[in-house]
Amino acid sequence: MATLNNMPVGSKVKVKNISKDASVKKRLLEMGVVPGVTVEITGKAPLGDPIEIIVRGYKLTLRKDEAEKIII
Repeated sequence: MATLNNMPVGSKVKVKNISKDASVKKRLLEMGVVPGVTVEITGKAPLGDPIEIIVRGYKLTLRKDEAEKIII
C-alpha cells in the first residue's frame, strides 16, 4: 500500500483513502484532502519532514506522520 510520504518531489498522485485509525482524518478532510482528489508533492525538507503539497489550488504542509496516513 503506497502512502503520500513515500512519493518523490514532483509526483502527482490521486488520494484513494485516509487511514481509518488516523487521528488527523477529520482535519485532512476539512482541508480538502479527500478520496479522489489529485495532489502534487512540491517539496520536502532535507530529512523528509515536513512535506509540501498542492491540493485544490493551494499549498499545504504536512508532517511526515500525517502524510503516511494518506493512501494513494
